[in-house]
Amino acid sequence: MSLRVAIIGSGPAGIYTAEALIKQAVVPLEVDVLERLPTPYGLVRYGVAPDHTSIKSIAGYLRGVLEMPQVRFLGGVELGKDVDVADLLDCYDAVVYCTGAMLDRRMGIPGEDLPGSVAATDFVNWYCGHPDMPADRFVLDSPEVAVIGVGNVAVDVVRVLAKTADELRATDVPEDVLSRLAASEVKVVHMIGRRGPEHAKFTLKELRELGELANADVRVRRDECAADVSAASRQIRGNVEVLQGWAGRAPAGRPRRVEVRFWMRPVEILGDGRVEALRLERTRLVDGRVTGTGEFETLPVGMVLRSVGYRSVPLPGVPFSETTMTVPNEAGRVRDREYVAGWLKRGPTGVIGTNKSDAAETVRTLLADLADREPVRRADLDDLLAARDVSPVTYEHWLAIEAAETALARSLDRGERVKLLGLAAMRTAYGR
Repeated sequence: MSLRVAIIGSGPAGIYTAEALIKQAVVPLEVDVLERLPTPYGLVRYGVAPDHTSIKSIAGYLRGVLEMPQVRFLGGVELGKDVDVADLLDCYDAVVYCTGAMLDRRMGIPGEDLPGSVAATDFVNWYCGHPDMPADRFVLDSPEVAVIGVGNVAVDVVRVLAKTADELRATDVPEDVLSRLAASEVKVVHMIGRRGPEHAKFTLKELRELGELANADVRVRRDECAADVSAASRQIRGNVEVLQGWAGRAPAGRPRRVEVRFWMRPVEILGDGRVEALRLERTRLVDGRVTGTGEFETLPVGMVLRSVGYRSVPLPGVPFSETTMTVPNEAGRVRDREYVAGWLKRGPTGVIGTNKSDAAETVRTLLADLADREPVRRADLDDLLAARDVSPVTYEHWLAIEAAETALARSLDRGERVKLLGLAAMRTAYGR
């Protein structure tokens, strides 16, 4: 009898786990990849900026894993709703949880719950066409917007806000979302970091892209980007050199402006019924900790997007640490026959490729634990889902969604594909 493993989540961590199982196993193997959404690839599809086509090409590699004969994709199956942990342990020899880190951390300041104060991941999901985000989720009717954070996600959000819809027309942004971006009234985007430029988390490549915007001038204040980076890493030196170069630029009079700010922390979001302004405090480091100086500034923004870190969501019936925001594990082992990989295992660190070595470690643990053990499964998932009237989205259904997105792009004269927006459109594509 073959070894049967369920993987919960079809993002990079889940698919790399499936690949590692196939490569490492010395016994016959079947892998089912269960996904809440009808579409695979997770962060690659719904987190990578639409104009970053080279990164999105990773989907081609992940596709190859899903097309391996030992692997089966089952979309539209949700843990905690359609199946629970006990069901999975009845149907499989082992289960691996790979659901990532899906929520932004909060800032913990007054006014954070005002309409117009939102998580950057919601905005990313919106322009990436996530089924949970309707087209009317965002109305860009404020002349000024603040993005809190100086990491790569913050830079992506700033870049999309600063570009014209025409610049994004060849990407896979859903048509309804593109129309709303075309109607954007945003003129100024503030990107705000609590610390100095030497502490920023963005990569040099991402940063340089801001300086290449055709539709926006980038402004950096000379006093805020001063830093001694002589002993810093090459990455940090490069970032600071680019920022200091921008500080000497004369504005070119482009339609939009990006203000990159350092040594400023949000202390309050102001507004009567919705966001109307953001109050900032100048900061400095004291014994390595960010401390306020008592010097304040108020920005007249109508939207605040926070991008200050990410956290995982607890899964029903699975152990979870509120301290580390991860599933407690030892080299990927959670409990008997239960394992974890990806950000849910280690926290939101590393890049997409980091999940490959992480998955390999978890799979080594899993296969060592199950070596020479008799299969213990007592049920079949297909029978269980049929009894509950749950019809999974198959890989062939996913290919039909892909084909519909390609056809839509062709009909709109828009690049290689345009994402379908919403579950109803996807069901229509695969005939349900």
